[in-house]
Amino acid sequence: MSSTATASRPPALSWSVDNCTLGRAMAILGERWTVVVLREIFLGVRRFDDIRRHAAVPRQVLTDRLATLVDEGILRKEPYRENGARTRHEYRLTAKGLELQPILLAISHWGDRHLADPGGPPTVFVHRDCEEPVHVEVRCAAGHAVDDPRRVATRPGPGVRPFQG
Repeated sequence: MSSTATASRPPALSWSVDNCTLGRAMAILGERWTVVVLREIFLGVRRFDDIRRHAAVPRQVLTDRLATLVDEGILRKEPYRENGARTRHEYRLTAKGLELQPILLAISHWGDRHLADPGGPPTVFVHRDCEEPVHVEVRCAAGHAVDDPRRVATRPGPGVRPFQG
């Protein structure tokens, strides 16, 4: 291999992706309906029939997505019972589920910038205490704002494995 080919080879090609946590996260979250269900829960729509109607999720798809999110510890089931009806469940975010908020906000803000109707985005996110818009930002551990994605580098982490391919 020439030195030019070696110099342009991304270092990440030396690392295995078998234990990639981004891949593992996307195995849970990467399906369209999963994100839609999470959106509904974050919006306060917590009951099965309400989620199904509001988001137009097919019944079996919703059943499967809710089961996965519960099994993964992202949602928990909270029983409720209306007069004369059987016990049903609301779905509530766990602490693990609440940690997804910045991710969903970042995706929503990207959509607002690139996919909104000409009149603007359909929802805005504000701080409950002061009503000012909420935004997501990237900062390093030293506190520096990182506003250019090209300023972020990838390094091997403590769980890195060598690529065997």
